[in-house]
Amino acid sequence: MADLERIAAEIMAYYRALDEGATLRSHFRHADEEGGLWYIEAVPDRSELIVIKQAELTSAGELHRYSWEHLEDKHGFLTDQAIDPDEDPLESISAEEFQRVWDR
Repeated sequence: MADLERIAAEIMAYYRALDEGATLRSHFRHADEEGGLWYIEAVPDRSELIVIKQAELTSAGELHRYSWEHLEDKHGFLTDQAIDPDEDPLESISAEEFQRVWDR
């Protein structure tokens, strides 16, 4: 069990460092097949765009938020996959739009 706790702490520390040290942030929205909307905040790290915050607004109006402070729950988790806005079906949005959803 100690190894799992150590790994979880390392993952949390990685995302926290990205969040706290970010000077450039990108924001995106994505609609899923069930009618939900995903809001994403990502930062560059080693030539990749890493998601540091994501919010899912379900078609039922439920909001689920994930970041280094809350990596996962029974509804989902913060993605561990880098994103590519040129290949992934993402729409660029403003930081203000992302923040409105995140703070909801």
